[in-house]
Amino acid sequence: MPSITDTHFHLDFVDDPASFASAADVRGLALFAVSVTPAGYRRIRETCNSFTNVHPAVGLHPWWVADGRATEADLAVLEKLVCDTRYVGEVGLDLSPRHVPPGSEARQIAAFERVCRACADVGGNKVLSVHSVRAAGTVLDVLTRTGAIGSCRCVFHWFSGSSEEIWRAIRADCWFSVNEMMLSTGRGREYAKLIPHDRLLLETDQPAGSDIPWSTDRVMGSLIATLGRLEQTLSRDVAAEVQANAEALLG
Repeated sequence: MPSITDTHFHLDFVDDPASFASAADVRGLALFAVSVTPAGYRRIRETCNSFTNVHPAVGLHPWWVADGRATEADLAVLEKLVCDTRYVGEVGLDLSPRHVPPGSEARQIAAFERVCRACADVGGNKVLSVHSVRAAGTVLDVLTRTGAIGSCRCVFHWFSGSSEEIWRAIRADCWFSVNEMMLSTGRGREYAKLIPHDRLLLETDQPAGSDIPWSTDRVMGSLIATLGRLEQTLSRDVAAEVQANAEALLG
């Protein structure tokens, strides 16, 4: 049984996913392995299918949608693949001019809406790990009108929206995964205090790219640091709580 779970890790960026998964298993580390494209998901699924500590998620990252790296064909493949897995991510919207080219909002929303509608239509209590930068309200609108908000377990990873938006997400029974960077800001720590006890999760959101080396030691170190900041912020022990939440989420 895993002792700690990273609920947003880019195993698709790791050179040797199977070796990484094996080392993680020895450490008692479980991974919700998000991907940025369906091809990345297929690679993780094929190389790590024997590891029970790895939960591969099929994704279509909004940055890839925004700049055209993700094509219509990729989106069509993802719509089919959601029939074969409970786990979907990383998907969502990014409306920050720092991250995406201008004029990509409509394309992102259309793609995200198709993903969410496919998940809602298939059913099966799917888990969605959602990227939302300057877009939490729009993300919630899409999740609501597609039916995903009621039929799926929607996880906001590294929430950075407004206080009004986080309350809206909380009222919609969304989950939240937090990391070191989120808890390094005053606003992030205040948001952590608002998250219901049974909706709080740990993540690293690492590695940040396929050219950046990563190790299970660094994952464990980051998760433990996040846990320490959480316990200091919340003034209570949360290790057992967040692990129980991860196990309930992933089933």
